[in-house]
Amino acid sequence: MPGIRAPQLPPDELRAGVRQWCAEHLPHDWRERQTGASHDEFIRFQHWWFGELRAAGYAVPHWPQSWGGGFDLARQAVIFEELARADAPRLSLHFVSLHHAAGTFLDAGTPEQRDRYPPEILDGAVWCQGFSEPEAGSDLASLRTRAERRGDVYVVNGQKIWASGAADAQHCLLLVRTDPSAPKRRGISYLVMDMDSPGVLVRPIRQITGEEHFCEIFLTDVRIPVGNLIGAENDGWRVAQSTLASERGGTMIELAERLAVGLRRLLLEAAGPEGSPPTADTVVGDRLARLAREAQALRLLVRQVITRPGSELAQGAHASVVKLYYSELLQRLTAFGMELAGLDGQRATRRAPGSGWESGAWLLDHIGSWEWTIPGGTSEIQRNIIAERALGLPREPAA
Repeated sequence: MPGIRAPQLPPDELRAGVRQWCAEHLPHDWRERQTGASHDEFIRFQHWWFGELRAAGYAVPHWPQSWGGGFDLARQAVIFEELARADAPRLSLHFVSLHHAAGTFLDAGTPEQRDRYPPEILDGAVWCQGFSEPEAGSDLASLRTRAERRGDVYVVNGQKIWASGAADAQHCLLLVRTDPSAPKRRGISYLVMDMDSPGVLVRPIRQITGEEHFCEIFLTDVRIPVGNLIGAENDGWRVAQSTLASERGGTMIELAERLAVGLRRLLLEAAGPEGSPPTADTVVGDRLARLAREAQALRLLVRQVITRPGSELAQGAHASVVKLYYSELLQRLTAFGMELAGLDGQRATRRAPGSGWESGAWLLDHIGSWEWTIPGGTSEIQRNIIAERALGLPREPAA
């Protein structure tokens, strides 16, 4: 039955069920309704869509069964593929909650944290991530936000930046420095911060796309209970790696499929006015064929990592290879979308919030595509990981 959570269904039956459920539940005009929507309308739509997916059992297939998931990697791929194929909206408001927060608690949360936070996420709680800081660039370990322990609380002062969705979040995954005298990767701790705590100020950042997805967070004498510590004190760097791996890992299944959907959109746009094939123009045809090969290579790469015996997509250098290849292929695809559209491609047409960066509003898509080469570790960081962990090359000298 479509819409019934069934982690053990054969993949073909699961695929048919998800496809039928999408046909029955996905509003065919969601893009039109969301394009130009106010921020509050976007938030309501995201919560509604998350509720629909949750009711069907498709919201958290990557979570453990005891948390409401329990689908193996192959079946997770089926669900993500079908949602992308149906051009369903992305759960961008809930992205950090479903992946970063959940992955962190699964790896390092206390029993109390595991009992509390995943159910809250299923009820719609929104999380943000307070990792990046001004003047730190990609060197996350150089963070300077200070947490001083005073009895049963940490008192936190500092500033975070590029915190996705912080203006709408109830909780923050916060990295702080608790031992300034330790080597920089060993004096970091990982806290859960309630965003309504006194001393927390959030300021959205207006982006070149017109969106205000990223935010600054200013922290002044914010008191966080010691019980909100994730992992051991001063062991936050290790815990953060599981958070970052969630962004480099399983989400790539969905994104690879959405990129293939974007390619199909390009093919339609490249067709002649009477539906002539894009190969009528050999230059365009060659470029499209190259992108098609690359998109297929990405899908095969993701599948290879998924099916590798004993491997986890979210672990190790494999995830870095996938993330690096996806982000740079997304840039190439959206750049070609702009070229193909000619002068019209230089106009900033509006896009529906909740779309991926392959929405067909190519100027905004291309600008947004650069975003993917930065968060979760820049392309340069990914290349270092691949070089050191996969190829065994010498480590980069410390600065």
